[in-house]
Amino acid sequence: MSFSVLSYAAASITLSPSKNFCLPIPNFNRRRFYSQPNSNSQLHHNFIVANSSFNGMLDINPTPSSSSSVFEIGKMLGSLVRNKQFQTAISLSHQMELNGIQPNLVTLNILLNCFCQLGQLNYAFSVLAKILKLGYQPNTITVTALMKCMCVCGQIKKALDFHDDVISKGFQLNQISYGILIDGLCKKGETTAALQVLRRIELLMVEPNVVMYNTVIHSLCKDKLVSHAFHLYSEMIVKKISPNVFTFNILIRALSKEGETRKVRNVLAVMIKQGVKPDVVTYTSLIDGYFLVNEVNMAKYVFNTLAQRGVIPDVNSYSVMINGLCKKKMVDEAMTLFKEMYLKNISPDIVTYNSLIDGLCKEGLFDEALSLMLKMEDNGCTPNGITYATLIHALSRNGKNEKADKLHREMIARELRELQLGGKLHIKGLENVSSEYAKEAILIGLKGFGMKGYLGIHLPHWMRIILVFWKAWLRLYFTTAETVSGFLHMRAFVSLKMLTLSSLPNLEKMLRTEGVEMLPQLSYLRISCVPKLALPSLPSLEIIDAGGLTSQCII
Repeated sequence: MSFSVLSYAAASITLSPSKNFCLPIPNFNRRRFYSQPNSNSQLHHNFIVANSSFNGMLDINPTPSSSSSVFEIGKMLGSLVRNKQFQTAISLSHQMELNGIQPNLVTLNILLNCFCQLGQLNYAFSVLAKILKLGYQPNTITVTALMKCMCVCGQIKKALDFHDDVISKGFQLNQISYGILIDGLCKKGETTAALQVLRRIELLMVEPNVVMYNTVIHSLCKDKLVSHAFHLYSEMIVKKISPNVFTFNILIRALSKEGETRKVRNVLAVMIKQGVKPDVVTYTSLIDGYFLVNEVNMAKYVFNTLAQRGVIPDVNSYSVMINGLCKKKMVDEAMTLFKEMYLKNISPDIVTYNSLIDGLCKEGLFDEALSLMLKMEDNGCTPNGITYATLIHALSRNGKNEKADKLHREMIARELRELQLGGKLHIKGLENVSSEYAKEAILIGLKGFGMKGYLGIHLPHWMRIILVFWKAWLRLYFTTAETVSGFLHMRAFVSLKMLTLSSLPNLEKMLRTEGVEMLPQLSYLRISCVPKLALPSLPSLEIIDAGGLTSQCII
């Protein structure tokens, strides 16, 4: 098989070997390798080992080139990758070549995988070109990493075309490769494409397995195509592919979400008959379904008999129970379960706290809800937007505007910290916020906001785009909260008709608000150098001027 020309990177990359080929890695003038370790002690230890091992090799032999040297460096790179230290692994790979150590297919695959993990598809294809230049043949690891990266970057068609191309050249992929490809397609919402791949692989002499079927069944259920998911389950049975606990849990969860508790019991019976033991996820989904159809006693019965069934309830089980009880105004019972969690050394998570805070607020127990919010921080669980929105709405609705305003300011300050700006932050109008991270101020009042060099991945839900993104300048307006249909609602930018987004390298989401049409009148959109942005629904859009897009843009 020959990989002569492949052209699947951003703007059609030809991978014919070149004499002047050079990997796009920063240049180093020193021959020693130095890293900046993570604060985690285990990671720090791994870095020290990698550093000392590499530099020790140079001390013993200034120009090591043996296969044993490459093998040892491969082990170092593998250790770094397992700890997700991809940039450090890339730097070490470059230092290896600067010291005259020729990489082998293993180290090159590790380097290619690092670029794929960082979403740098062009660089990954450059490594593929180097593999070809050095006379190596790409293997399933090489091809699988590239296909997965294309899926993650939203380049579904290119991933499928790349697959077809390598297959046409006689390349044989395995179950792991197809499992990863199908998973990548499903995670991008391309369930139909994943199903087509599943149908084709038998013709390519690859047996589909339960993992592949589970992935597609899960994606169908996410798309609310539960009947299609059951057809696929039936197909598994016909092909003698035994469903496992994950298969049944996916189907039971989907039915429970639809309130089909009778069908859930039927699936549970089939599951047990086939010798598959239900686990805590199975029963938690059943409990959730019972609450959904107001069968509270049945939900409590299943939960209380988990131990008899040989199942230990986990944090998710307790959260589902607490949420269900709170929605039924049974807050006292929910609090009893909450205290029981501590007795059993089960740490509540954000869902547990938010459910209980919501229940307390609906019962008018605001002091208890605020106290619980402080307690969750003491226990290492950080309040999120839902926590603040629940409390602010409840306090405002009951005339406790001063407390609501204080929480609103604190929420803004907290999210400003999470923006990870390159410089210091200066805020006016938030002097009374007690949080340490809000003491240094850049908000000019609370009506306008200017930011330069924004490197965050999203804009918080309390911000709204007002005019233009240009040359990495970001102009925003703050909007005030108002009550709409009994819930906290942030005003959409209803009149904006033209929008330009430019030079924002890390921005992935413009808004966090769900279920609100944020830009209903937008008719013209210009995008340039915003490689990772996923846009909200744009019902009135007529013109897209997309210049300078990269391989990662999702529109």
